[in-house]
Amino acid sequence: MFSSQGPSLRELAVQALSSVERGYDLLAPKFDHTPFRTSDAVLDATAEALRPLGPFGRGLDVCCGTGAGMRTLGAVCRERIAGVDFSAGMLAEAREAHPDAELVRADVRNLSLAAEFDLAVTFGALGHLLPAERPAVFTGVRRALRPGGLFAFPLGGPLPITSPWYWALLGFDAVMRVRNAVWRPPFVMYYRTCPLGAVTRDLAEAGFSVTTVPLTALGRRDDGTPRARLVLARKPGGSSAANSPEE
Repeated sequence: MFSSQGPSLRELAVQALSSVERGYDLLAPKFDHTPFRTSDAVLDATAEALRPLGPFGRGLDVCCGTGAGMRTLGAVCRERIAGVDFSAGMLAEAREAHPDAELVRADVRNLSLAAEFDLAVTFGALGHLLPAERPAVFTGVRRALRPGGLFAFPLGGPLPITSPWYWALLGFDAVMRVRNAVWRPPFVMYYRTCPLGAVTRDLAEAGFSVTTVPLTALGRRDDGTPRARLVLARKPGGSSAANSPEE
């Protein structure tokens, strides 16, 4: 799973026994050489789906990590892009990759950025949030958007129970729950805590109108369902609201 430039098993074990923030500080220099980095295929598919809805002005990558998602923002935003993360190590890597971007160290569970962004994205971060924490995060993102601004992120479709990945992810989450029950500080990383229905409800309660579009570039499963969808959460107001697609 890992390249020769990626972390060793020992380094991953140390990370897994740390807090989320400390773990990512440790992993940051080698993170882009792990499967945990959002793939270029997902980033490109997201940009392709967003392009007809733009162009956008300022863009924000929420939980930006090493800055991979800024590639998507750069493809659809005309103005300066920014990223926010609570890991100093990850932000240092993002600064190397995107020296012209504005980078902010902050906890997205208590985000207080001004309403100056037209587009916000996040990739792979929801699994690091407990379900009870999502409403505060979504409310903070909504505050950071201008009227009519868009919050977009990909979500994988539900896996069939016959899929090996279904059982692999179920097992991973079970191991993480046991780890967090017996070890402190907790390391929050779950794959099955953000189903589309629950995420949509939390976004609506935070004041967004929500639609989704299939990420067709990522293909479909044997039953015809898309492998992933792009969630499009629109803040009310502004002329850009008219560009929202139908679900």
